[in-house]
Parts: sequence; structure tokens; C-alpha cells
Amino acid sequence: MAGNPAAAAPSSSGSSSVFLPPPSPSDGELLRSLHRLARDLSAVDTPAPFLRAAFASISRRSKLLAAAFDDLLLCGAAGELPRSASLCLREVLLVLQRFKAIVADCSARSRMRLLLESDEMEAELRELNHDLATLLDLLPVVELGLADDVLDVLALASRQCRRCSPAPESEEALKASVLSLIQEIEREIVPERERLEEILVEVSINDPASCSEEIESLEQEIGDRASEKWTASMIALVGLLRYAKCVLFSATPRPSDSNSKADVEAEDGEPPVPPSDFRCPISLDLMRDPVVVASGQTYDRESIDRWFSSGKSTCPKTGQVLANLELVSNKALKNLISKWCRENGVAMEACEASKSEQAQAVAANKAALEAARMTASFLVKKLSVSFSPDAANRVVHEIRLLSKSGSENRAFVGEAGAVPLLVPLLYSEDAGLQLNAVTALLNLSILEANKKRIMHADGAVEAVAHIMSSGATWRAKENAAAAVLSLASVHSYRRRLGRNQSVVEKLVHLVRTGPTSTKKDALAALLTLAGERENVGKLVDAGVAEVALSAISKEETAAAVLAALAKRGGAEAIVNIDGAVARLVAEMRRGTDWARENATAALVLLCRRLGAPAVTQVMAVPGVEWAIWELMSIGTERARRKAASLGRICRRWAAASAADGERGGGCPVATVVPPAMMAS
Repeated sequence: MAGNPAAAAPSSSGSSSVFLPPPSPSDGELLRSLHRLARDLSAVDTPAPFLRAAFASISRRSKLLAAAFDDLLLCGAAGELPRSASLCLREVLLVLQRFKAIVADCSARSRMRLLLESDEMEAELRELNHDLATLLDLLPVVELGLADDVLDVLALASRQCRRCSPAPESEEALKASVLSLIQEIEREIVPERERLEEILVEVSINDPASCSEEIESLEQEIGDRASEKWTASMIALVGLLRYAKCVLFSATPRPSDSNSKADVEAEDGEPPVPPSDFRCPISLDLMRDPVVVASGQTYDRESIDRWFSSGKSTCPKTGQVLANLELVSNKALKNLISKWCRENGVAMEACEASKSEQAQAVAANKAALEAARMTASFLVKKLSVSFSPDAANRVVHEIRLLSKSGSENRAFVGEAGAVPLLVPLLYSEDAGLQLNAVTALLNLSILEANKKRIMHADGAVEAVAHIMSSGATWRAKENAAAAVLSLASVHSYRRRLGRNQSVVEKLVHLVRTGPTSTKKDALAALLTLAGERENVGKLVDAGVAEVALSAISKEETAAAVLAALAKRGGAEAIVNIDGAVARLVAEMRRGTDWARENATAALVLLCRRLGAPAVTQVMAVPGVEWAIWELMSIGTERARRKAASLGRICRRWAAASAADGERGGGCPVATVVPPAMMAS
């Protein structure tokens, strides 16, 4: 043993260990593994009709091998095989494992990708069949003492492997038809319904469910860069399948009917709604690559890049001019989003690099764009003649899905005339139809051109306000508030929405009564409206200051709303609310970083706009000096600046009070000012 280190046992002291390779299976285990593997392969299911011949040949040969291995086991040859036979059978095991891996891989792929890559797969199968035939010919059957009928079985299996047929002509013709269809769509030729249906039947896509599954599989493979060679064709096929799903299968089956709010919230089988903190404030979609800008706010990289590319240099959420346009990855938030996606079964749809590349590939793929245009046109025409809620709901659901991602899709749906047809559906008594309609409008509103279409559509704003007050579900109300937020990002529309007292009152009502996610969207919409000075009076009259104060300890946006009101004429209304200043000081001490920034900014604005009445209230709050000192020490850069400004205001007030006390013979108001605030 001393001369064979590889055979040495690991040291019990743990100071040094020798890691041994796993022992090779015994000959008996080898034969049992071969028999089990051959039996499994003999029962493989064909993943697509056009692969039926290839998989049938795998099944036939595996059945022959399973019979031979079964005979070896029964004859007692499993005791110990001749060395040459054992080595040969171990190689056979490796080949069968490769067959099984190919079968598993094919079962996991999308059918269209299988068709596109059929040549490569056929070549790999031919190579494996040749290897298996060679090994069967080399197997020393004489040494194994096999019966004549077993020898015949092995010989037959070897001959079948060598006679591996090329792919059938029908498979090549199907592949050519699919590629030809893509080329026709690129030339803006609408595919014939019968031809499209025939192709999908040949790849076993026969209903909306299988079509949706195929679309999801293709999208996942595109995001994973599963096939660089065929990526462009796969992107085009996604668009083609979306079109086929609408044309051939009349969109999707209506979700199960239900009157309960809980059932309707999850009625369409879509992934659960992500928390508001996980959604980009610009696109309102789940952030895939969250980044932090100079103001400390987080956005999805793709959305903020578009914002900066349009020539803007401000923070979309706070409105402040950014010192620089650098983006820093928010890895902590990205990890939280990834965890949420895993726990809720939501696909991340590709990492930041692959997602942007995928978007560029789609934009450059004429076939995919034309297919999306055809789909949008078909759906809008279908909606214009849909007389029943059930038929309309199926179509609107597809419009909602189509407009969910991609500015091109949103443009096509808007250009096709969807907006005027969606607006009346917001008054539907069907909860599912109402939710799909308002969500479709929300998705469309992300595109600038569609904002104009919505704002100029007769009764659109009133219909959105109706949803906020009388929507069948909180989800519908929340999406209506989000639509207001999206529309208000345009300066002129912000004024128009702010002048609409109904919209403002409904948003205030949502903040008062809604669940957390609804409050967030309603407060965000109010914050955007408060960015316009002429809106502030109406916001104050509607009670925005009161509801923002009531939410200040729970929603960080509430402090931003108060700061915006104070900046543009609402300072007096805030100070006149009992306890308002004290709540802002409390938020300055205990809120999130952004909430502390805005609470401090609001206090500075109140003091500057109103002078002594506001400063007196600030200084009357116990511990305010220490709250300022703490924020100056550990706050964000903006928070430190605002805290320093508030500290200077308080010092001047203390000095003026002391001087007045001396002149009047009275005592100045007692205050404790930390050393950091005493510095000039």
C-alpha cells in the first residue's frame, strides 16, 4: 500500500486527504444499467410529429438491445465478464447515455427550434448510431457464450444502426415552408390561413394552450441564447405564432368567470403582480436590471437609458437636475427581484445584456415586426366586431399581452385604432373585461404617441376616473391610477389631468382606502400632478396634504408629495394641519433614505415660505436638533444638504429669539443645539 498513493485511505487527522475517483460499477451493475437504459429508450415519446421516424428508430433498436441485455442477466453472465467484453459494454453504456441526453434535450426544446435545428440533430444521431454499430460489431460474443437467437438480435441491431436513414423529405419540406413563410412576412405578405394552420398541425400546435407554451419556450430560448445561428428566425417565429394564436385559435379562452375580487385578481393566469418597489417608475414593468442614478432613485437600465437618450438630464421621479448621468447597478435590489421571481415562478426573461440584445434583435427583425403589425391589425378589427363580452374579453386579453412589452408592439396596437375601442369597455360590468381593458390602456400609455391617442380619445380620462372609483377589483383601480401616472409624465397632460377635479378626488380616495400597492400608485400619480404649480391649489382643496400626511409613516412617496406641495404654493395648507410638522420630523428620523430626504426638504420649504410660524413649530418638536444633526452625519448627499439648510434656519431662529428675549427682558425659548449646528 505504501507504494500506491492513490490507494491510500484518507487521513483520520484531516491534515491531508486523498480524493479517490468513484469506483467503476461492477459487471453486474453494468448489465443492469444497460438493461434499464435500453428499456427507457425503447419507450421514448416523440416530442414533435416530424421527428417520429428518428425517435421510432431509437425505440426499435433499444428494444432489441433491452432483449439482449435481459438474456445476459438471466443467463448468469453477470457474475464477471471477460475484460474485453466489459470494456466494450462500458462504451456501449456511454453511447446509450448520449442517446438519452439527446432525447431529454429534444423534449425540453421548443418544437420550432427542433425543426430549425433538425439537420444538426440528425447528424448527431447518425454519428451515435455509427458508434453503437461499431461497438456491437466489436463485442466478443463468443467469449460471452450467448445463444444463437441473442447473437441474431445483436446483429440485427447493428445492421439497423448502420442503415440509419436520412431525414424524411417531409421534414425538409416542412422546414422550408416555415422559412419561406418568414420571408413572405418580411415582404409584408399576409400568410394564408389554411397554409398557416397546416404548418402548425405538422408541428403539433393545435390549440391556444400549446401555442402559448411554444411562444414561451421560444422566448426563453432566445433569452438564453440557446441557438445563435437561428436566433433571428426564432424571433420571427414568436411574432408569427402570436399572429397564428389570434387568427387560428380566436385569441385565448376566457378566464374562468368569477364575481369574487380574489378570483378576478388572478383570473388570467398571468404571473403575480410584482411589488411596487420592484417596478420601474418609468415603464411600470418589473425591473430586470435595476440601476441607481445620481439622485439615489432606482430605475430599470433600459428605461432610464431611453430617458437620457431623449435629451433629459433630470431624475424622472424627483425632477431634480442630476449632477451626472452615471448609472450604478443596484445589486441588492436585483437579488431581491430574482428571489421574488423564483418564489413566484416568474421568468426573469433574460439578464440585462441578453434582454437589451434581444430587444435590438427584435427591432432589426423585419419578419417579427411585420408579424406583430399583422397581429395588432387583426385584433383591433376583431374587437371592432365583437358584440359579446366573452368574445371581447378574449381579444382584449390578447391586446393586453401584445402591448405588454416592446414599444413597436404598443405602436402597432395604437396605430391600428385600439384606444377608442378600449375606452367604452372600462364601463363593462364584466370584471375580467374591465381589468383587461384598463391594463391594456396602461400598457399602451407607456408609448409617447399613445399618450396623445388616449388623452384625445372621447371620454378616456373620465373612463379611467370611473375605474378608480367604481372598478370591480383593486387591481383594476390600481392600474387606472398607474395609467394616470403614465399620462401625467407629459407636461401639458399633467395640467389637464390636474384640472380634472374628478381624477384628483379619485386618486385621493384610493390613497385613503386602497391596499398598499394601490396607495403607492395613487401617491405616485399625485406626486407627478403636484409637479405643476397651477395644479397645487386643486390638489390642496381635494385634501392631498391630509392623505399624504396620513400615509407618511407607511409610504415613502407621501413625503415627496408634501415637499412638492410645499414648493409650489401648498406650504400654508400643510402647516395648518394639526401635527403635520411633527410627522415630518418623525419621518426625517425614521423613514427610508428617500423619505428622510423629502421630509427634510418639506420642512426647509415650509420654513422658507412661511417664516416664523413654521420655524416655531419645527423647534417645538422635541429632539428636532438631534434629528438634524444625525441626518447631517449619516444621510444621503441630498439629505445632508437639506439638513444643513434646516440647521441654519434653526440657528438663526434661536439667535433671533435670544436677541428678542434680551431686548424685551424676557427669557428666550430654550433649545439645545448640537456642536455641529453651532458651526458657521
